[in-house]
Amino acid sequence: MHKIGFMEGRLSPLVDGRIQSFPWLHWKQEFISAQKINIHIMEWTIDNERLYENPLLTKVGQKEIRVLCQRHDIRIPSLTGDCFMQAPLWKSAGESRAALECDFYEIAKGCAAVGISMIVVPLVDNGRLEDLDQENILVQFLEKQSEFLASLNLQVIFESDFAPSQLARFISRLDPVLFGINYDIGNSAALGFNPAEEFAFYGHRILNVHIKDRVFGGTTVALGTGNANFEAVFKELNSIYYQGNFILQTARAENDDHVTPLARNRDMVAGWIDQFGL
Repeated sequence: MHKIGFMEGRLSPLVDGRIQSFPWLHWKQEFISAQKINIHIMEWTIDNERLYENPLLTKVGQKEIRVLCQRHDIRIPSLTGDCFMQAPLWKSAGESRAALECDFYEIAKGCAAVGISMIVVPLVDNGRLEDLDQENILVQFLEKQSEFLASLNLQVIFESDFAPSQLARFISRLDPVLFGINYDIGNSAALGFNPAEEFAFYGHRILNVHIKDRVFGGTTVALGTGNANFEAVFKELNSIYYQGNFILQTARAENDDHVTPLARNRDMVAGWIDQFGL
């Protein structure tokens, strides 16, 4: 249905009460559940904890992922690297940074092995860029990876809490072919940003969209109950002829029925897509 997908874990019980985490016990079942509700796009997620045990980083796991994708008609075009936010290389030095850089290489190779073409790097919360030195460390590291990324047909896209003008300045430092922006509707609403201003500054660099609703200055809530102006956002997406995916990163169910609300959210997004001709 359209280009609507879901964040891995949204069809599984919460792990240790966290709204987002790799669903160790249920990751294979998610392929089956997604197919049953006619969702055929998944965004993989990977944590720093048990990083090298994630199926994406093992040969056996990669084969399982490919088989499950084929069997259940699922594509995995993108990955959200929460590991980069949990252990940001741009806030490390020496051997620690070198190890985190190696993690990036291995994740990138894992992505290529299963057909993932976009890596989302979250520059928020613990991963936020706090000064120009951190920004320069990140930019310089990524600039050196241009040939490596191109050889794997990978793009790196950023989710950031920068104000629109700051984010436009940051992304302008990086090659538009290899680097772009992941636009998170809920995060922008929580920060009080104006969609028209955001898209005017960097709309042409948006390659992926996360769908969620948040209260201004607060947490994730059910779609349509927070401060996200979905009609304004979808109008702006139409204005830039957006052709990318819409990934449901929506609020979690409280009764362990994770399938029903995700299907309902899918239908809401499909309605906005149809309304604005995307």
